[in-house]
Amino acid sequence: MHNELTKKDIQKMEEEIEYRKVVVRKEAIEAVKEARAQGDLSENFEYYAAKRDKNKNESRIRYLERMIKTAVVVSDDSKEDEIGLNNTIRIYIEEDDEEQEIKLVTTVRGNSIKGLISIESPMGKALLGHKVGDRVTIRVNDSYSYDVIVRSIENTIDDGTDQLREY
Repeated sequence: MHNELTKKDIQKMEEEIEYRKVVVRKEAIEAVKEARAQGDLSENFEYYAAKRDKNKNESRIRYLERMIKTAVVVSDDSKEDEIGLNNTIRIYIEEDDEEQEIKLVTTVRGNSIKGLISIESPMGKALLGHKVGDRVTIRVNDSYSYDVIVRSIENTIDDGTDQLREY
């Protein structure tokens, strides 16, 4: 698992880890203690819910630490006239006869519903390095592909407001 991440992604992950270790972990341990003090654990739903929340937090910490440890750091710099990471792109999808605006992001920020497309997805991989006016074939799998035309490229600055995806 070698996810491509920017320095800003890693910084955001480290901040989340710190918050989870200092704040969330302390709250979760306290919730478990309070639930345990209520008596019989065999029928204590609050205890099991508190343990589940504590374990979920610890799992998220381990996941983020593993992502950072195995990450390949990529630059979010790109040429002004080429599609690169953190660029907002307007594409024309010929098959659907519609335009769509997307932003290419790293995997941990990908959210296709919000138009945030991972550079590791079929569309992200296909679009990287192309220019306005290029016809790009997006190969979804061996039996299906479609063409898009790049209409515009806007170099956007990663301001860190795109949320990291929860797993």
